[in-house]
Amino acid sequence: MSEPPLSEPELVVVPDLDALASEAAERIATALADSVPARGRADWATTGGSTMPAIYRRLAAQPLRDMVPWHAIHVWWGDDRYVPRDHPLSNVKPLDDILLASAYTEGGQLGMGTAGAPTPVPLPMDNLHPFPTTIAIGGAHGAAWCAAELATELYAAGLERAGDWPIFDLVVVGIGADGHLLSVFPGSAALESGDLALAIPAPTHIEPHVERVTLNPAVLGVARQVLVVVSGAGKASILADIFGTERDPSRWPAQLARRAGTTWIVDSAAAERLGR
Repeated sequence: MSEPPLSEPELVVVPDLDALASEAAERIATALADSVPARGRADWATTGGSTMPAIYRRLAAQPLRDMVPWHAIHVWWGDDRYVPRDHPLSNVKPLDDILLASAYTEGGQLGMGTAGAPTPVPLPMDNLHPFPTTIAIGGAHGAAWCAAELATELYAAGLERAGDWPIFDLVVVGIGADGHLLSVFPGSAALESGDLALAIPAPTHIEPHVERVTLNPAVLGVARQVLVVVSGAGKASILADIFGTERDPSRWPAQLARRAGTTWIVDSAAAERLGR
């Protein structure tokens, strides 16, 4: 008996980064707005990368700004670099700078920006749940402690679970030029781990060469919606591998998001080699 065909995600190809940001922001806003009536809140795991600032700018502007019930949105991060929250490499900083239009004081606390700064969306500060990198670094606790603290907070948040894994309403991820997603690199021990959050050693094969913290990629398999955003000619080769005939998530972890129920939004430069 022949095996059934493998499931595939929805693949949306758009002309450029501007179109990608608009499409992704609209889908994020819709997913968040639709999730709140069912559970009284929406839990969104966001990401870093070069596409997110453009997406955040659209979410902060009309009409999407008023479409999202920000008071009921809880934001988590799928992964982060092990740097302080206000560091240029932080995955949290773009959201702080754009959606919250906020600035850090010298003591590291969030301030509400300066005169003339964009108006922040009404997202309560208590609804933000980043990896506590700043606290961990300041206290010399280490990345493993940082990951464990986030896992404890996430389990305590009361999200529905599938087995041991909390169910996010929406997870947004990008992919790396080596096929990684979150901070799960090819051959990573995270692929076999039962821990919800993990410390990841600094990669030597891809920049930036800094230690990471990440959620377990198993959360992608139970999330209500997963959105993958990919932009630029530099991702064309790896995207062709990810959507090729060979399936090997240990080699291309991004293939964990190549499944039914997931949407990939890809600009034409990144999609240039698909189907060849």
